[in-house]
Amino acid sequence: MSRRLASLALAVAMTAGACAPRYDASGIALAQPSGPYKLASGDRLRIIVFGQDNLSNIYSVDGSGRISMPLIDAIDAQGRSTQQLEKAIEQRLRAGYLREPKVSVEVDTYRPFFVLGEVTNSGQFPFVHGMTVQTAVAIAGGFTPRGQRSYAEVTRQVEDQLVTATVPITYAVQPGDTIVIKERWF
Repeated sequence: MSRRLASLALAVAMTAGACAPRYDASGIALAQPSGPYKLASGDRLRIIVFGQDNLSNIYSVDGSGRISMPLIDAIDAQGRSTQQLEKAIEQRLRAGYLREPKVSVEVDTYRPFFVLGEVTNSGQFPFVHGMTVQTAVAIAGGFTPRGQRSYAEVTRQVEDQLVTATVPITYAVQPGDTIVIKERWF
């Protein structure tokens, strides 16, 4: 009889192990990106041109990854850091408009993140620094009774490619991420 119990215990243990989440982060960087934040569509930027109040304003990065400013028209922002965009704007302004332009660029509002699946209110939400999947779910109204509470799928743009990975709920969220909370079985 004890042999049957041991076999049954082994079968239960193997089944429980098969149900445990397997985090597959091979295609997505688990750590925050090394280096400065890269701009993309949906970001809103506060651009200040010192001494030029008519050029200083809040500009949105459009769907093509560009911003449009007076005098210099459209300039690529997609994939650049705020410091790189500052230099690009200064170069354009220096080419015939201002003698010694000094430009400051900061992110006013980050592009939103998205939460789908087994949450109370799926949708698009404003990004907040230091967010994890768990805080993103809280912003979306919490888990439904069937929501998987230990892991989620995160889809992120990595080098011009969408990558999806299964991550723990303590995983750090970035602007533009799409989080999918799956249905749990038990």
